Amino acid sequence: MECFCENAKIFELKLEADVDTDPIWCNQCDCNLDINELPISEELRESVMNWAMQYGKWIDWDNDTLCENDLVLEAEHNQLGQTLSKKLQKELGEIYTVRFSPSHLSKIYTN
Repeated sequence: MECFCENAKIFELKLEADVDTDPIWCNQCDCNLDINELPISEELRESVMNWAMQYGKWIDWDNDTLCENDLVLEAEHNQLGQTLSKKLQKELGEIYTVRFSPSHLSKIYTN
């Protein structure tokens, strides 16, 4: 995998969900990466992608407002993301360092 970093080699990955993207990023240049290029099990790949597709379920996108229980839903999403980042780190071993970036959408909407 390559990114936009000066040496184009990725050493640090970030797991961060967003709308309509793979949830894997270079932690240095924030380049979005193709999860299919990671040497991980298909089971973990599917789990990560299913988690990412749940991103923002605490937002009523049509009305641009928070849903009921937004903080609980977002916290659950972040907890699962943290668990998945640990599983990614375990499967990737020393190839990469994996960091989890939690969602803070509820805070943004309340400010």
